[in-house]
Amino acid sequence: MATFETVDDYLASLDERQRTAVEEIERRVLAVAPDATGVIRYDIPTWQVGGHSLVHAGAWKEHVAVYPVPPEGDADLDRDLAPYVAGKGTLRLPYDDLPFDLVERVVRRLLESRG
Repeated sequence: MATFETVDDYLASLDERQRTAVEEIERRVLAVAPDATGVIRYDIPTWQVGGHSLVHAGAWKEHVAVYPVPPEGDADLDRDLAPYVAGKGTLRLPYDDLPFDLVERVVRRLLESRG
């Protein structure tokens, strides 16, 4: 298994569909959290704010996994996330219909939950 030093290294290892998806996720993260910094944690892209991990995104064969699932408390968001929750703390977002607006809402909720 490859290990990556930078987000660019990770992106370079992906096929076009995967790379395009992760790049758009990065754009959405930065739209909500412009001070976020992209690093590699757990061998996948991670965006940190204030030196603390905010959100991770890993490209898989049929989906992008986004971690963590934000805490419950926003009924509309909780409902919209339900079809994508796969296991504790993981969202599986299919490439064919990747809900980028939902990614923005997830990042916003993760930021809000930090207080």
